[in-house]
Amino acid sequence: MVAAGTDSLTVAQRIRGKLPKSAFSMSLPHKISTLLYCFNSADEVLLLQRTQEPNRGRWSPPGGKLKTGIGESPYACACREAHEEMGLGLTPRDLHLTGLISEHGYQGNTHWLMFLFEVSPRLAAVPPPHSEGTFQFFPRAALDHLAIPDSDRECLWPWFWQYRGGFFAAHIHCHANGRNEWLLEETRLAMA
Repeated sequence: MVAAGTDSLTVAQRIRGKLPKSAFSMSLPHKISTLLYCFNSADEVLLLQRTQEPNRGRWSPPGGKLKTGIGESPYACACREAHEEMGLGLTPRDLHLTGLISEHGYQGNTHWLMFLFEVSPRLAAVPPPHSEGTFQFFPRAALDHLAIPDSDRECLWPWFWQYRGGFFAAHIHCHANGRNEWLLEETRLAMA
């Protein structure tokens, strides 16, 4: 956990001390995306079985890439993706930024910066299938048995549940051999 007001150079130096030097030398394109954590009245999470890469065939929260060319904000992207993929009319006030994840070298071809938003309005029904995949609600315990990305299973989902209603930021270094190194950079528990 990084204390408020900590000098960013000190934080960067601490991060570099925990990861190998090679973690900072890979030149790859950087993509920015949002993930939307939607729930129904039974507190089941909505997941999308993806038909496209990344993570084809796996279950993950809906979302998509920012339109960086037009200067789209992460909140605007989340609202746009909610409308395009699920037919939801959201505003930024309907979103809670729960997490910020940076992935270094995902699948050896891209660095990612992902904004994880919990959607406040509860969904009443499963959205219809979309070109990105098919939706389904799942209870929390079912995630243990679903085909989800390894990085999600290792840390992303456990931290989402732990800091739900609060905030967390983390960095993952994805190694070519499939091993992932995680660094939890900031946390804030939900206020009671």
